[in-house]
Amino acid sequence: MTKADLVDEIATRTGLTKKDVAQAVDEFLDGVSRALIEGKHIEIRGFGTFKVKDRKSRIARNPRTGEQVPVPERKVPVFKVSKELKDKVANA
Repeated sequence: MTKADLVDEIATRTGLTKKDVAQAVDEFLDGVSRALIEGKHIEIRGFGTFKVKDRKSRIARNPRTGEQVPVPERKVPVFKVSKELKDKVANA
């Protein structure tokens, strides 16, 4: 499902205009992005948790040449699914 598909489905279910729904979805995604950039975590009960984790620096290997390549420390966004959502998907 793409963002456009999501907007279409929400607009159909709520009766709101696609323009309003698209703006709300964009604002939601921007809000999540801003919070993650600030290092905050977002918990949506019944859905899951978005947060940022630190990845340690490490030595990787170039698969083509076998040469060792240093990978620097970095922050990565992660999403952990809630138990409720896992159960819904498993029983669908």
